Amino acid sequence: MSLVFIILLALLGVPLFVVIVTGAMIGFNDSEIDLSVIAVEIYRIAEMPALLTLPLFTFAGYLLGESQAPTRLLNLTNALLGWIPGGMAFVALAACAFFTAFTGATGITIVALGALLYPALKQAGYPDNFNLGLITTSGSLGLLFAPSLPLILYAVIAQQMNLPQPLTIDQMFLAGILPGILMIIMLTAWSLWVNRGTRVPLTSFSFQELASAIKAAAWELPIPFIILGGIYGGVFAISEAAAVTALYVLIVEVFILKDVTLKNLPGIVRESMILVGAILIILGVSLASTNYMIDSDVPTIVFDAVKEFITSKLTFLLVLNVFLLILGAFLDIFSALVIMVPLLIPLALAYGIDPVHLGIIFLANMQIGYITPPVGMNLFIASYRFNKPVLQLYVATLPFFFLLLAAVLIITYVPALSLILIQ
Repeated sequence: MSLVFIILLALLGVPLFVVIVTGAMIGFNDSEIDLSVIAVEIYRIAEMPALLTLPLFTFAGYLLGESQAPTRLLNLTNALLGWIPGGMAFVALAACAFFTAFTGATGITIVALGALLYPALKQAGYPDNFNLGLITTSGSLGLLFAPSLPLILYAVIAQQMNLPQPLTIDQMFLAGILPGILMIIMLTAWSLWVNRGTRVPLTSFSFQELASAIKAAAWELPIPFIILGGIYGGVFAISEAAAVTALYVLIVEVFILKDVTLKNLPGIVRESMILVGAILIILGVSLASTNYMIDSDVPTIVFDAVKEFITSKLTFLLVLNVFLLILGAFLDIFSALVIMVPLLIPLALAYGIDPVHLGIIFLANMQIGYITPPVGMNLFIASYRFNKPVLQLYVATLPFFFLLLAAVLIITYVPALSLILIQ
């Protein structure tokens, strides 16, 4: 009866954190455990040092999104790569991946860069459906690259699971590099192949144009080196790198380049912290719910049920991919992380799957979920942004969907791709 009530709440559109905390309250009450444990769990997230990175990187990403940084990034990438065959398609993929990694929100990438990329691709001579499919797909391409918020959140959740070996954020940052590059290479190769018969004029390489683009983007270029170089060079802890990045972006965009005015700054802070607040409240109540499930031995029960039908690790990975793909189409990535990761990690460990590898599999599937018909979020955002029928977006993204699906299978069954850099 309790389960029916919780499902009913979800179907009625009650906020997700209310559904989760209701389930936790009912469970703890039935077990005669004081409900104050929920408040304790929510308070406990304030003591997680790694969580400092979420608001800081989110704020930095939103600041970059509201500035002229996307235009400068696009101009630089175009000057650097636009002269090679298929260069404009590669420009779109690289620029979107970089931008999504910093904002952590794929919709923002489509809205911010789509207005620049769509006419540029069209002017370069690429077919309309190809342009729509490329931009819509590229909108979620950066989720595997640092400092992507989903990478951070997965690590934070995994750290609460008492794993045999601690899992850190910087491990997830390293683990996502090669799988992310694989996806970009596969989409670039497809872009070259599918447009091989299209007369796309090549732009000539210009040192002057490149120098001008580098000069314009000179203040943003050090950001990746501040983050990755600082962390892996032993200069910063990850929370310190987040603080330095946020401060650097604030000084550059507000006081040096003056793309963002002081008047607009409070609005940007508010918008970025709304996203962070939503993540934290869901995370807080989910930790309480997770503790109840662990106390009730739910992961063991789920594993025993699954093992009745799935005995092979390879089969489990295939079923996991199908499940995550469906999940990603219906649920946003942050909600999916906090709800499913506590259940999936014990299952993965039982099948001998490394938690870091599981995280990359999870996020790669969520990335595709954004363009999975019929309800992939990016499909509707792109439909609205470019004023195109959503059915046209379904058709346009289909080749990219199957390419990324192939990439996910490679990532799934070649764990070294995710683990080699952290070993």
